[in-house]
Amino acid sequence: MSLQNTMRALADPIRREILNLLKQGRMSAGEISDHFDVTGAAVSRHLSVLKDADLIRDTREGKFIYYDLNASVLEEILLWIADLKGEGNDDQT
Repeated sequence: MSLQNTMRALADPIRREILNLLKQGRMSAGEISDHFDVTGAAVSRHLSVLKDADLIRDTREGKFIYYDLNASVLEEILLWIADLKGEGNDDQT
């Protein structure tokens, strides 16, 4: 996935809040929607953007789809930011 897609996905406050909700564990789209005053279609679109950015994964169980964090992408972003800031660089004065 491109960094541009990831950053675009993270730019929206609702999508960031969805990621915060998923820190607690997997949730269905309905459970996620219950936390927002937007339509189910809007939440579905946010989930699609997060999925396209590979920030979340989905699993179908019967007629429900459950979403959970893909922490590996978040870890890559944190490593990139730490490198950009120069953290962990032993040559820094």
